[in-house]
Amino acid sequence: MAWKRQLTLDELNATSVNTMVAHLGIVYTRLEEGLLEAEMPVDARTHQPFGLLHGGASAALAETLGSMAGWLMTEEGQCVVGTELNATHHRAVSSGKVRGECRALHLGRQGQSWEIAVFDERGRRCCTCRLGTAVLG
Repeated sequence: MAWKRQLTLDELNATSVNTMVAHLGIVYTRLEEGLLEAEMPVDARTHQPFGLLHGGASAALAETLGSMAGWLMTEEGQCVVGTELNATHHRAVSSGKVRGECRALHLGRQGQSWEIAVFDERGRRCCTCRLGTAVLG
C-alpha cells in the first residue's frame, strides 16, 4: 500500500506542534509503505496514579497513529475523523518508551480500519488497538 500523501517524518512531526500529541511526547519515527510508527515516553505525562502507563495514553498513541495514517491515505481536500477505538491492554509498562506500529486493515472510500500494536522497549506487545475512521470531504 502506497501512501497517497507524500510527507517526510519532519513534516509529520511538525503537524504535532501545540497539540496533545506534542504534550504527550509522541514522535513519528518511521514511515514506509504500509507502516506508520511512533514512540511515546512512559513518564509522568503518561502515567496513571500507580506509576504505570495509563491506558488512555496508549489509546491516544493509537488514535494519533491511525488518524495520521488515515489522513495520509486521503486525497487533497479530504480528512479523517476517528469513529471507534478499541484497546486491549496486555501488559503493564512503568518506564522507558512504547512504540506504536500502525497498519491498514481496510481502506474504503468512506471509512477505514487500522490496527495499532503497541510494544515496550523489549519488543513485547503491551496493547492492541483497532481504530475506525470516517473519510470526510
